[in-house]
Amino acid sequence: MISDNKEYEVVRLLIEKGFHIAFSESCTAGLACGRLVNVPDASKVLNVSFITYADDAKVKYLGVGKDTIKRHGVVSTEVAAEMALGVCKETGAEVGVGITGIAGPTGGVPGKPVGTVCFGIAINGTVKTWREQFGDLGRNEVRDASVIFCYDRLVDLLKTFGE
Repeated sequence: MISDNKEYEVVRLLIEKGFHIAFSESCTAGLACGRLVNVPDASKVLNVSFITYADDAKVKYLGVGKDTIKRHGVVSTEVAAEMALGVCKETGAEVGVGITGIAGPTGGVPGKPVGTVCFGIAINGTVKTWREQFGDLGRNEVRDASVIFCYDRLVDLLKTFGE
């Protein structure tokens, strides 16, 4: 698997480590998972993923705490972390990704403008989070930028996991 595309490297690293991955996506609505399945052998590392667009879906299917959403807002690193850990728990995957954000053109609020996206990546129960402000680039551009950011972080974390 030789490619400049990060999804190829993610699949290679997951196979090498014997890991499976599951995504829990809100604002990206399946784009991150969809990018993974562009890669031959993706079926060796992906069994199931969730698009949990509504708050209630995050609570019901991923175990995100209602109190977490109330305290921090649905677009927060805390919710992204719970999404990542929850998707691992629900699917048995070693690697879980949580993405939640405001793609726009509406939905921005003070402190969380359009283009704010939060990420959680869990590997074997340890989660790392990020909050990025991509700006008001346009809905699809924010979603695309989020997927690129996610894959960059996945490669970084998987390369160094276990070192």
